[in-house]
Amino acid sequence: MTHDDIRALALSLPEAREHPHFDRPSFRVRGKIFVTLPPVTEGRELVVLRLPVLVKEALRETDPDAVVSLGNWDRGGWTQLDIGRMDGAVLADLVKLAWRGVAPKTLVAGEGA
Repeated sequence: MTHDDIRALALSLPEAREHPHFDRPSFRVRGKIFVTLPPVTEGRELVVLRLPVLVKEALRETDPDAVVSLGNWDRGGWTQLDIGRMDGAVLADLVKLAWRGVAPKTLVAGEGA
């Protein structure tokens, strides 16, 4: 996957909108961020997802090189991943999981995403 693939996937989710966040694209549902796209750094495309803490911990255990530190933001469920190290289907599932985590429960239930 690439930033363009993630953008297309995020915007395909119900009520998802793109808005800038500190000069980065962010994707939100009803104002709540679920994905941001940091600038390409050293040839690496990264993605930041709002995931359940247990999912973040599992990712760190299964592929520690894929999880990139967020410095002061590296707490809670905010998870930065190296897109190039991730399987596309797994990453797509994680984007959807991030959306489900911030979307209103009635929207999640009604759309089956």
